[in-house]
Amino acid sequence: MKFSQVIQVVGMKASKGTLENGNGYDSTKVYALVDLDASKGTAKGMASSEFNLGTSDEYSKYKHLPFPFEAQAEMEIVTSGKATKTVMHGLVPTKGVKPVAGS
Repeated sequence: MKFSQVIQVVGMKASKGTLENGNGYDSTKVYALVDLDASKGTAKGMASSEFNLGTSDEYSKYKHLPFPFEAQAEMEIVTSGKATKTVMHGLVPTKGVKPVAGS
C-alpha cells in the first residue's frame, strides 16, 4: 500500500563502503519524527524513526538544507507475510525549500 505523508526530517546519514567479507553497501538513512503509540495510555509524544532512502547519493540532495525540515515523503507498507515494514521511496522538502537537482 503506497501513501504520501508529511514528515519532520531531523537528520540524514550517508553510508558507503565495503565490508570485510567484500560485500559493498551504499545507502542513505533518514531520521524522522513519528508519533509514539498512545493507545495504551503509557506513551505520549514523538520519537525519531529510521528509514532507508536509496543510495548515499541521496544525501547530497539534502545536505544543504537547514535541519530539521518538513518534507512530503512517498512511503509504502510492505510485508513478508510475517513482518510488516514501512519503506520510503521519495522525499520532497516543503515550504519553498527544494533539494539540489542532480547532485
